[in-house]
Amino acid sequence: MSELPKGWATTKFTDYLDVNGGTQPPKKDFLFEETEGYIRLLQIRDFGKKPVPTYVPLTKKLRLCGESDILIGRYGASVGRICTGMEGCYNVALAKVAIPELIQNKFVKYYLESELFQHPLRLLSRSAQNGFNKQDLGDFDFLLPPLNEQKRIVEKLDEVLALVDTIKARLDGIPAILKRFRQSVLVSAVSGKLTEEWCKSSNSSAKNDLTKELLENTAKTRKVEQTSSHELVVNKFPSAWRKTTFTELYKFIDYRGKTPKKSENGFRLYTAKNIKMGFVSNEPVEYLSESDYEAWMTRGFSRPGDIFFVTEGHTMGCTAINDLGSEIALAQRTLTLQPYGNVNTRFHHYYMMSDSFQKLVDLNATGSAAKGIKAAKFRGLPLPFPSYEEQNEIVRLVDQYFAFADTIEAQVKKAQARVNNLTQSILAKAFRGELVPQDPNDEPADKLLERIAQARKEAEALTKAAKKAVSKKRTTKAKTTA
Repeated sequence: MSELPKGWATTKFTDYLDVNGGTQPPKKDFLFEETEGYIRLLQIRDFGKKPVPTYVPLTKKLRLCGESDILIGRYGASVGRICTGMEGCYNVALAKVAIPELIQNKFVKYYLESELFQHPLRLLSRSAQNGFNKQDLGDFDFLLPPLNEQKRIVEKLDEVLALVDTIKARLDGIPAILKRFRQSVLVSAVSGKLTEEWCKSSNSSAKNDLTKELLENTAKTRKVEQTSSHELVVNKFPSAWRKTTFTELYKFIDYRGKTPKKSENGFRLYTAKNIKMGFVSNEPVEYLSESDYEAWMTRGFSRPGDIFFVTEGHTMGCTAINDLGSEIALAQRTLTLQPYGNVNTRFHHYYMMSDSFQKLVDLNATGSAAKGIKAAKFRGLPLPFPSYEEQNEIVRLVDQYFAFADTIEAQVKKAQARVNNLTQSILAKAFRGELVPQDPNDEPADKLLERIAQARKEAEALTKAAKKAVSKKRTTKAKTTA
């Protein structure tokens, strides 16, 4: 700051605030339940959503902290993270800030969370990762208002930032609401409710259209294994629709189990890692060389509009439409479903995204460590078949509702960014002396620093006197016993 507010003082961070790093007990002594003689070991992960308490033997070497103490993350992605509210000892990935009684604890916490502290901290680096030590913080400036103004600032920040947190919590809850909205749209789509009114004025026939569709399949019959729990989806199909299976309508292009030799350039390679629920991710970027492409793609080439489906692993069930084109390479854990006829693949893509179909797949999958569904089972899973016209109408309506949800989601992300910036804007205003009114009757901060320094000297003198008394007592006792 070019000019301090009246009554404020500036000093170096460690001149009046002590910073102490933690210690790392041997892992062989770790326990995961509280026991007499043991103390909670605080680590960065303990300040997350699902902490796993760890306890270590209580020794004099450990650095202790209370619930009101402030801890700072020292390394890597957690550098600068402010942690409070837990009691125990803390490890080397954390540093504790010891605060004099004449400085408001919460004022320091807010200061540490502001860009006045966080920005210079991000600029520090070590050979392997970002981090800091006590000497680094000794170069940081620390702005200190009068004690009464500190209290007013903390009170106002508590009030204003609580409102910001409320807004943020409400915004953070909207994506879950939109997820439920999309699922409700899918439920309505695959149960025929979305097009109930439309059907009243339509003369289209699902039976006639399915007959035409099946004539397009001239492929050799493939093995189909028995599956169960069809009622999860079939019971929701309208009576006017027809029921068919994947093997009757789709050619399976299957590159599962094959791992090609990667190249630095050539044809883009897409695997299960790229297939997310409802879209194809550009990450990771991998290639199959042009020289290997023809020899590799012997099982078939995908076309725009085909359906990708992940058949195993932790992303089993993810499905997306090929909007990439035909000149792509495929591999690993993903089936490509290519229609024989004129079915609207986006309709079946939306059907495959529904919770009921996802549950059906899960119930017919096998394996424990890497659960998956066999292609022979997948072929026999039931498919709904409305008329061509109704398929198109359903897709049109789902696209419309999803676009509406996408628009809201984009607006929420912008609002979340603004709210996140708002917190820092409020903190910046507080530390410019603009958030609360100043009182000319407040004791200036430089006088406050003098009192802190005097109190520190007195405490040090008392400590020395106590040590001297203990030493003298030991000497006298030694002479007496001699």
